[in-house]
Amino acid sequence: QVQLVESGGGLVQAGGSLRLSCAASGFTVMRYVMGWFRQAPGKEREFVAAARRSFFGSTTYADSVKGRFTISRDNAKNTLYLQMDSLKPEDTAVYYCAGAPGSIVDVKTVNGYDYWGQGTQVTVSS
Repeated sequence: QVQLVESGGGLVQAGGSLRLSCAASGFTVMRYVMGWFRQAPGKEREFVAAARRSFFGSTTYADSVKGRFTISRDNAKNTLYLQMDSLKPEDTAVYYCAGAPGSIVDVKTVNGYDYWGQGTQVTVSS
């Protein structure tokens, strides 16, 4: 059974940092495209960051987080991370990790991902 469990969310002041974790079971993260998405109240789920399979090693970021967020994975722990620095109030959302097969064409599309976690709340106060 495939399961993704996010953790690390919380309340932080603007300018602060958080690191989200996504522990995977039932599949191996290094063999999948792994992504982070977020959804703010009343808005659609949006792409944040993605990392292609470890062999290729490429990462993609939304323009809104480029230079502030870093996606990474620990293959030994089968865990995906999102380091979030210089947080802004507009980063407030529920953050989800997701897994997609390596054949995915556009890593920014929600529909391309097969597996999703339950989400973790990130709140940034001004």
